[in-house]
Amino acid sequence: MRLPFHHWTAAPLFAGRPRDKLDSALVRLEISDGTVGWGESYCVEPTALKAIFDTLIAPLTVGKSCEDDTLVPGIRRTLHNLGRSGPVLHAIAGLDIALWDIKAKLQGVPLYALLGGKQRDSVNAYASLLQYYADASLIDRNVTRALDAGYAEVKLHERTTGAVAAARRAMGAGLPLMVDTNCAWLPDDADGAIADMAAHDPLWIEEPLWPPEDHDALARLSKRSPVPLAVGENASSALEITKLVAAGTVRYVQPSVIKLGLTAAADISRLCEGTAVRCAPQVAFFGPGYLAALHLLAAQPTPASLERLYVELQHVPYGASVPIVAGKVSVPDRPGLGADPEAALIDGRFSS
Repeated sequence: MRLPFHHWTAAPLFAGRPRDKLDSALVRLEISDGTVGWGESYCVEPTALKAIFDTLIAPLTVGKSCEDDTLVPGIRRTLHNLGRSGPVLHAIAGLDIALWDIKAKLQGVPLYALLGGKQRDSVNAYASLLQYYADASLIDRNVTRALDAGYAEVKLHERTTGAVAAARRAMGAGLPLMVDTNCAWLPDDADGAIADMAAHDPLWIEEPLWPPEDHDALARLSKRSPVPLAVGENASSALEITKLVAAGTVRYVQPSVIKLGLTAAADISRLCEGTAVRCAPQVAFFGPGYLAALHLLAAQPTPASLERLYVELQHVPYGASVPIVAGKVSVPDRPGLGADPEAALIDGRFSS
């Protein structure tokens, strides 16, 4: 699924090229009675992920029972030498979401019913601004644009106190403002930067350290930080996040359903209950993984908001079936994920 987008300034560079399209992989799974389930895998190179499905995932999946709870764990173990993180795990995550969709459809229930039941009818969404506007006037303009669109929470992808200050001026006091630095700092450099940002009352600082798997440095920073920390998008495995929850290392953990799978994210969510750690799944894309995260947030007892990458898309997936209205998303009650991808996505009319 390749979605052209614009974010009201020059396209940012990714791997040296202008980034004006958002890619993820749609996973279509059909069982013998004709029921179709949809999943989504994190994907920055579509041809590579398709090759993984064709050569590795399909031979281990075709002909197996969708009711077999050992199927996905078994595939993960079988392929462990090819990667316990990265594209192989991301492919398995897409399969996992599609299986959840099918199981809920076969039972005729919304997905949240399989996750423990609905705790709320709608979930707050936050506008996640695409990274590195850097310019204070652009930050002001686009934060204001998000607020005017009905969002009451905003996340920046920025690394400077000036950027955070500009967003806070635009928002005023009291509204939640989050800051994702995308692993900006080495351990010795983070304290001063976070202390400066603290004056502008961010709800959390996300992914503050490089490398993200340095949990000892993260624990030390968390104890010193005047702002709660959030991590998990870059976790190489579910086990990595469960260790952070058990140790109480950070305030927020953010499993990505399109990297780790819905099963892992749901397990992490349950593990957080009764602790000081809150599960706030990371979901910066627009396909079935977005809906899977919505159902998880609807079902978990402790509320958290749904991330919505705030850009102007050429086509908005689920824009009619599961719309965002005044910064909230109503949880669909139809069986499975609650909506299938639109025909426009499947036939490629919005693919380039």
